[in-house]
Amino acid sequence: MPNIASYCLTDRLRTGKLRVVHAPNTNKVQETPASAPDSRQAWLRLALALLIASIGSVGLWTVVVVLPVVQTEFSASRGAVSLAFTLTMLGFGLGGVVVGRMTDRFGIVVAMGASIAVLGCAYVLAALSGTLWQFIAVHFLIGLGTSANFAPLMAEVSHWFERYRGLAVTIVASGNYVAGAAWPPLTTWGVESAGWRATYVAIGVFCAVTMVLLLLVLRAQIGHAAVRDHAGAAPPRLDLNLSTNALTALLSIASIACCVAMAMPQVHIVAYCGDLGYGVARGAEMLSLMMALGIVSRIGSGFLADKIGGIRTLLIGSVAQGFALLFYLFFDSLTSLYLISGMFGLFQGGIVPSYAIIVREAMPAREAATRVGLVIFASVIGMSFGGWISGVIFDATGSYAAAFANGLAWNALNMAIVVALLLRARASLAVA
Repeated sequence: MPNIASYCLTDRLRTGKLRVVHAPNTNKVQETPASAPDSRQAWLRLALALLIASIGSVGLWTVVVVLPVVQTEFSASRGAVSLAFTLTMLGFGLGGVVVGRMTDRFGIVVAMGASIAVLGCAYVLAALSGTLWQFIAVHFLIGLGTSANFAPLMAEVSHWFERYRGLAVTIVASGNYVAGAAWPPLTTWGVESAGWRATYVAIGVFCAVTMVLLLLVLRAQIGHAAVRDHAGAAPPRLDLNLSTNALTALLSIASIACCVAMAMPQVHIVAYCGDLGYGVARGAEMLSLMMALGIVSRIGSGFLADKIGGIRTLLIGSVAQGFALLFYLFFDSLTSLYLISGMFGLFQGGIVPSYAIIVREAMPAREAATRVGLVIFASVIGMSFGGWISGVIFDATGSYAAAFANGLAWNALNMAIVVALLLRARASLAVA
């Protein structure tokens, strides 16, 4: 008579993640080389996830390109039209939590499928907007549809790797920056050739079709289980002697702090160059340089995290970002601004993915997507607040010097939290 363990493990076999090796007098479950962490299949899944993220992150960039033409069409102020970006970021942040929870409960395939449907429909609805407020409101849905391509996807990828987990997480997180490099020029070409409405429809259809096809391939790779099974996941390797909620709160505060600092150059470098008389085109070039070197930074931080852990990697990135901000206070020549902006991009790109790595190192795998979503939502709040408060400080002082100093203060708060976590980790190791 077959051992009852054979029936209990049937669902694992169905998922494609494990294959049952049932030997006499043993109930052991063995992973095949294809399904094991860091396997060739895991790297193939990672490549598919990067493609999906690079396409699906379109929602963070198109609205920036179409702002001027939409403003002209609706005879609106720049501030009013810019609310579309605000709603996009709000949807992106909240969506990371909602879709993350969905991923933990039903799996990445279901979560991504729902997000793709929302993203495709939202672009078509935006193109059909008859009023500015309809256009702005629909961008909340665009942000919601985009959200699955960052925090939930980072958390999912982390389950496929152990030895190279940090590298894998940062590679898929780079899809955000790849989208930032590819989509704006494509959107500009579409707007100039066919208008922004036709371009939005084309983007929605293209994303829906290509992402569904890629998702079907990914589904074939990870199996057909409706609910993700974390029972076989290794326990957290890092003990900080903190509850999951307390650690999530600390990481969220740290995320807000570092992103308030990060927002100062990213949001205001173009305007800053204009104020200095160098022209906005030079500022745009500096922003592009930041994004390009941010990809290098993200992947490099993944290598580093696999060697020294997520907390130390985050601390290095935070300290380096602080140094770059400090240089902005003392140098403002055109050449120095190019150099500092490049340095800033090279330093800050790996900071946000480090939070996802820490979550996987210190929290249960079954909650990973939800917890990463919460911390990434905090980073969105930090970026939004940082961009706004820097403008307020400039209006009050007539200079960006105080705004850079404000960024340094928030960066110091981030460093203090990370140092405290590192000390707790060392204390736990010492006790063990």
